[in-house]
Amino acid sequence: MSKTLVILDAGHGIDTKGKRSPDGRLLEYRYCRDLAGELCARLRESNVDALLLVPENMDIPLIERCNRANAIAASTNKDCILVSIHNNAAGMGHSWLNASGWQACVYTKASAASRRLASALAKAAENKSLKVRRSTPRQDYWEMNLAICRNTTMPAVLTENLFMDNKKEVDYLLSREGFETIVDLHYQGIMDYLL
Repeated sequence: MSKTLVILDAGHGIDTKGKRSPDGRLLEYRYCRDLAGELCARLRESNVDALLLVPENMDIPLIERCNRANAIAASTNKDCILVSIHNNAAGMGHSWLNASGWQACVYTKASAASRRLASALAKAAENKSLKVRRSTPRQDYWEMNLAICRNTTMPAVLTENLFMDNKKEVDYLLSREGFETIVDLHYQGIMDYLL
């Protein structure tokens, strides 16, 4: 087994309002949990320790998710990293919009390790021919004041996996090819970071 434990956080829960495509085909809580589950299995097959932070379908408050991650890190002799998996949205989920692309986010005062993990994931997304949303031409991740990245004690990145209010991206996400591409980019980005 690896010397690093990968903690996978699937964004939001069944009760979070509005976290769905306008036509209701893509439910963020379900999509991200399916994705995290598949990614967790792939990592374990490669002898990388990985676990799901939120196996429940219900909403788990951010403070509880951060506390869980920190308790896991405190109880293991392994280094830990956290990847929080989400779908992006440009609006409130009522209509189709045109924003597009894949995005990695870190805390505004993120560690060098968090930034390196975000860049590894962004490079993997680009290698999969996805449009990567950049904060600047030279920086392939965004710095944001996100609780899951700010309040955890390990390198942490939040990924926004295309837009659930962009019809073309929803069609892609719900295709087998799209789902596998999103799983693969996370797998490859994490593996590249661990090397």
